[in-house]
Amino acid sequence: MQKYVKKSLSLLTVLSVYFVVHQAIAQDKATRPSPPAQVVQKVGNATVTVSYGQPSVKGRKVWGELVPYGQVWRTGANEATTFEVDQDVKIEGQNLSAGKYGFFTLPTENEWTIIFNKIPNQWGAFKYDANQDALRVSVKPKKSAAFNEKLVYTISPKGTVGILWENVEVDFKVK
Repeated sequence: MQKYVKKSLSLLTVLSVYFVVHQAIAQDKATRPSPPAQVVQKVGNATVTVSYGQPSVKGRKVWGELVPYGQVWRTGANEATTFEVDQDVKIEGQNLSAGKYGFFTLPTENEWTIIFNKIPNQWGAFKYDANQDALRVSVKPKKSAAFNEKLVYTISPKGTVGILWENVEVDFKVK
């Protein structure tokens, strides 16, 4: 009987520690310097969801420095940004199956490659594997109408997804 009580107490202790650590990690995300953010919009019959870490400029030069040109970027902070659709859609006229994707970009001064990767749950772009890309499309960046201190994603009901940060805006179409 005593052996059973000891095993039960050990299991209870392990479960309690797991629960406390899990709760601390979950609460920690909201207090990060780049907190989690999400935008959800119905586009036609599809629901489009973008989940990302929201970095701030904080007086830094973003484009070409903080976010280097010519390198794959998680297009947010912390975990890789995710892009999810509950129905098949077209991105800039190309097919993308329903599902959840790691969302990356390859920015340059004059053109951005928008990347939907089959592995949604990644930390940053450190283990990004181009062989796992489901779709890549190219779009042109433009100067944003206003300065954006925080990275913001927008989705219009007509299907324009916008990425706005510092003085740059990049849009792509979802249908």
